[in-house]
Amino acid sequence: MIDDRYDVVVVGGGNAGFCAALAAAGRGRRVLLLEKGAPDEAGGNSYYTAGAFRVAHAGLPDLAGILDHDDRHAATVLPRYPAEAFVADLERVTEGRTDPVLAGVLAAESRATLGWLHTRGLRFRLMYERQSYRDAAGRHTFWGGLAIGSTGGGKGLIAQHTAAATAAGIEVRYGHRAEALVLRDGRVTGVRYRAATGLGVPAGTEDSGGTAAGSDSGGGSTDGGGADGGGTVEAESVVLAAGGFEADPEWRRAYLGDGWERALVRGTPLNTGDMLRAALAAGADRGGDWSSCHSVAWDAGASGTGDRTLTNRLTRQSYPLGIVVNRDGRRFLDEGADFRNYTYARYGGEILRQPGGVAFQVFDAATRPMLRTEEYDAPGATEIVASSPADLADAMGVHVDTFVETVAAFNRSIDTSAPFDPSVKDGRAARTSPPKSNWALPISTPPFYAFPVTCGITFTFGGLRADDHGRVLTAGGGHLPGLFVCGEMLGGLFSGNYPGGSGLTAGAVFGRRAGLLA
Repeated sequence: MIDDRYDVVVVGGGNAGFCAALAAAGRGRRVLLLEKGAPDEAGGNSYYTAGAFRVAHAGLPDLAGILDHDDRHAATVLPRYPAEAFVADLERVTEGRTDPVLAGVLAAESRATLGWLHTRGLRFRLMYERQSYRDAAGRHTFWGGLAIGSTGGGKGLIAQHTAAATAAGIEVRYGHRAEALVLRDGRVTGVRYRAATGLGVPAGTEDSGGTAAGSDSGGGSTDGGGADGGGTVEAESVVLAAGGFEADPEWRRAYLGDGWERALVRGTPLNTGDMLRAALAAGADRGGDWSSCHSVAWDAGASGTGDRTLTNRLTRQSYPLGIVVNRDGRRFLDEGADFRNYTYARYGGEILRQPGGVAFQVFDAATRPMLRTEEYDAPGATEIVASSPADLADAMGVHVDTFVETVAAFNRSIDTSAPFDPSVKDGRAARTSPPKSNWALPISTPPFYAFPVTCGITFTFGGLRADDHGRVLTAGGGHLPGLFVCGEMLGGLFSGNYPGGSGLTAGAVFGRRAGLLA
């Protein structure tokens, strides 16, 4: 049964999906957005983020027109970040495995895309609390090529997107789980869906005829209208923005490897690869690296899926200021290899490979005040405090003598001739094994602190192969007519690692590009 016909159907109500819908609606297209979650589950992974956007820019004057006013701007050092540097970062952290065409488009259109979103009512700010340190002169110095975030973080981003969609006359249907693509003569012409049973669809939002209540209202609806049994929506174009497969433990094990089924899901539990399966069944080709993902150091005491109250505050990203040890009491990675922005998305996997899939970030009284307050002082943060390294090891449950020697050896190996400066790669190294290349400070002032962390998976890097406008490609290299992809479902940008803030920017850039053609 065909319930409705639209010009464009977008599947997935995160940042990328909303960008595609806004761009299509701006061309006068009649747009429907299908969201798997109920209103209190919606927003995809975007809702759970800190809202960081990596953007090429020419410095603070170039960004002033899209940023919320802040008195601190007058005392801010924000180095320019040209598109060439953005592409170079992508190439470096992926070890050359990023698609050069997609990377070039992402960097070149990042600033203009945020400007476009700003005209739709989305707000942005400088992330002082996450991406800057105060220098000796009291200036806020930004580092690592990342400075801009959505006002209100991921929660604010989705709230603003939803308001913009309402203003643009986009119909949003919640509790609609897209299951399959409709094909006619080799062209994608629609989507089959069903009620997202068990996903929290609010009672009383279904009608008795198998069609969402209010589906003929003509647009602008953002109620929780669910579907009793499901149906089919036809469209000239379908844009897939439904995320990866990180919430499916069987797929994680199959594609990422043994042990990944134990990773905690830091974002939405709804990204189970439904539309990846559907697109592949319809003839789409795989794109990108299906064997790697974005994963971070995550509070070991957290639940198995994302927390919609704390969202990103369960991550632990101040590790460059301390050391990280495993259950044996040994260090196993270079905490200061690079700015956090360029290492955090792969360190979750490093932790998962340790005994029990758990590690401990260790600091002392001198470094504890420098940690991100929003994360390390979050409600319920798992923290261990002790008066000596031996007592800390005992409380952590690690081998006491090994841990005490690890700390002592680390302290002895620090090159104290290099001054500590967290806003640059300062070369203050601990020349031990493994080395700590920058920001090495001794763990010597009591009390001592440990934060148990495990692997929190964010999203999978493998997706669908597409051109630079998001038009999905087949194994033969031709387009699959009528089908577009964006967001985490677009494969090819990331492999093995990821420059912080690139995901939301990629969702916005390629969501907009898909919507401008769909």
